[in-house]
Amino acid sequence: MEMLSTSPKFITGVHMPRGRRLRMVSPLARSISNLISRAIKPPPTKICGSDGGPPVTANRVRLSDGRHLAYHESGVNKADAKYKIVFSHGFVGSRFDSLRASPEVIEELGVYMVGFDRAGYGESDPNPNRDVRTAALDVEELADSLGLGPKFYLVGFSIGNSAVWGALKYIPERLAGAVLMAPVINYRWPGFPPELASETYNKQDMGDQWALRVAYYAPSILHWWMEQSWLPTSTVIKGTTTLPNKLDEEIRRSRMADGSGQKRVNQATQQGKYESFYREMKVMFGKWDFDPMDLPEPPFPVHLFQGDEDGLVPVTLQRYIADKLSWIKYHELPSTGHYLSSVPGLGDKVLRTVFGNPSSE
Repeated sequence: MEMLSTSPKFITGVHMPRGRRLRMVSPLARSISNLISRAIKPPPTKICGSDGGPPVTANRVRLSDGRHLAYHESGVNKADAKYKIVFSHGFVGSRFDSLRASPEVIEELGVYMVGFDRAGYGESDPNPNRDVRTAALDVEELADSLGLGPKFYLVGFSIGNSAVWGALKYIPERLAGAVLMAPVINYRWPGFPPELASETYNKQDMGDQWALRVAYYAPSILHWWMEQSWLPTSTVIKGTTTLPNKLDEEIRRSRMADGSGQKRVNQATQQGKYESFYREMKVMFGKWDFDPMDLPEPPFPVHLFQGDEDGLVPVTLQRYIADKLSWIKYHELPSTGHYLSSVPGLGDKVLRTVFGNPSSE
């Protein structure tokens, strides 16, 4: 037994030179690393107009970096317009989204509006360098390409307001006014009191908490995380978020029943969920280069419309922003949820509030 216990055959592993052990481990480590890299790598993007990609059916402008933005115009003729608006759509949105104001009010006020597929959505090319700043610069280039003049109005809905905050930061000289409608917030903006941000963050579904946590701390694995059925993921994408407002719930139920909701998703994500939904989450809920609550007062009016029964954006945080930025004209809508463009008459009210002849609050 003593001879066996001291035999080189049994003690080789103990005295193997360190360099040799590392040479044996390195291939295994590389193999594991390669497996992980392949697992978290998003699938190839299906660029509109490319071989195997969706067709291009929309009007598009070419940007300075070679990308294209798809757009849709509505309202009065651009040459005759008194007010020109760029509309930045929400999460499951497109160039066809708008304020849904009545034709009579649009004609009366002389409003031209252009909606566009934001980068990676619909028929607009993805931007691998997309962030809050590039979102604002896309708006500026679109306006210049369409000849909207030195100043224009910018309206954002929901998560599309990252472009509005970005414009207030990076291109304020180009704006005549701005409207934020139910703007999505980032719980990690430094301006929020930690206890308030933590309280509202923890009221979310566990899947939403984890999705936002991954988007902030580990954005490189977000696509992989969101595609795993066994992990807690976003209820917004799954369509299972609790909606306390009756109209919001009716709209969601109707879209699920008639298939229009899935059609909107398919249109928004036709180039890939990574380039639309997941890159959107990384921009909105990742690290920002500035805190919106540090923005100086701009030389034009900024309005914020928020429903007090919004199940997607905490009204308490919106109130804090409006209180911190006293120059924001805050409009809290009673018994109203998140889908503001579907609220009867609200589009008309927004236009009259911003451009004159406001109806009674």
